[in-house]
Amino acid sequence: MKRKTHSILLCGALAALAPFLARPVDAAGDWPEFRGPSGQGHSTERDLPQKWSDTRNVVWKTPLTGNGWSSPALARGKIFLTTAVSETEDDPKSGQSLRALCLDQSGGEVLWDVEVFAQEGGKDAPRVHKKNSHASPTPVIEGDRIFVHFGHQGTACLDLSGKVLWKNREFDYKPVHGNGGSPIVVDNKLIFSCDAADDPFVVALDKNTGKRLWKTPRKTEVERKFSFSTPLLIQVDGARQVVSPGSGAVCAYNPDTGKEIWRVDYDEGYSVVPRPVYGHGLVFVATGFNKPKVMAIRPDGKGDVTETHVAWEVEKAAPHTPSLLLVEDQIYMVSDSGIASCLDAKTGKVRWQERIRGNYSASPVYADRKIYFQDEDGRGVVLQASGSFREIAENDIGEATLASYAIADGALYIRGDKHLYKIGK
Repeated sequence: MKRKTHSILLCGALAALAPFLARPVDAAGDWPEFRGPSGQGHSTERDLPQKWSDTRNVVWKTPLTGNGWSSPALARGKIFLTTAVSETEDDPKSGQSLRALCLDQSGGEVLWDVEVFAQEGGKDAPRVHKKNSHASPTPVIEGDRIFVHFGHQGTACLDLSGKVLWKNREFDYKPVHGNGGSPIVVDNKLIFSCDAADDPFVVALDKNTGKRLWKTPRKTEVERKFSFSTPLLIQVDGARQVVSPGSGAVCAYNPDTGKEIWRVDYDEGYSVVPRPVYGHGLVFVATGFNKPKVMAIRPDGKGDVTETHVAWEVEKAAPHTPSLLLVEDQIYMVSDSGIASCLDAKTGKVRWQERIRGNYSASPVYADRKIYFQDEDGRGVVLQASGSFREIAENDIGEATLASYAIADGALYIRGDKHLYKIGK
């Protein structure tokens, strides 16, 4: 009877997510890309831990080699990450071994550790922001393939055994602060943004060969052109769009051709990191530095719809870095300085706004009527998903965390700067 009840609850949760999804939900227990099966931070898991530490409710804790802020991706009982191992630890211009890791989901053992690219050191070695790494984009898993992305340093496809199937290093651009945005899979395409210091663009590769299928320049006149957002695939009136924020504007593209469908300008917003979310016929975006705002946009327009399709805007406590979270008719968000907010998704009206302490880069997630936030010092805050503010728990693993949660198998997976944690009951 318990199994039947769980199945009914799972089906109901998936049905609730259906309006937000533009591609099929992966198998139960999988978290195959940045922000999970929907790309919007939702999990159907129930009865997750609410309290933990570096010892409490820790199923396992595995040391990680190198440095990286890619979030965990999970499928078929395995966890995939990327990392960068420096030739000389204290030298910012040192060469880097850019690697893919696979761990066992149940026990945490490292199953394989493969070098994908060797980044040479020297005077031309790329520099990264102090809060970034050489391995920040999250892997994408589809079937028996893992796609790993190191921004301007290259993109590759591996199989589940760690064999490299193809590599692409043709996009040599200056990212300013290192790599950041993750790719997405759409049909036979791997799509990602390359928002560099100059001549930014969005590109699609053939996921089977790594060959370029299309490349679309960003058409924005802004002073700072670099950004790091992950696109989101949505469906509008039966047609699909890839929504990709960049410096100065958010644009929607035809995934088959790369042709721009619509755009909304937001002045000099740059270094845009948050991934969009979608629901209620609205795309929700945050516009980056220096003065961020959150915008709700109707995605059924054509061309420049800045003056006609923006439903609402909010500036107070908007995030620079963490993505937004849409749950039913509420938008949850946290500013980089730790002010959490709940907004009415249809109007932008603030329902509550409270400081939860800490500084935030990771994106929040939702599961079982709860919102999970993770700050940069390793402190996790659990709130009730509600129109009224209610803090349930505050937890600390004692090491820096800039990566976002993964949720699967009744557990939270948290990447710290030294370890990967499986937090479960």
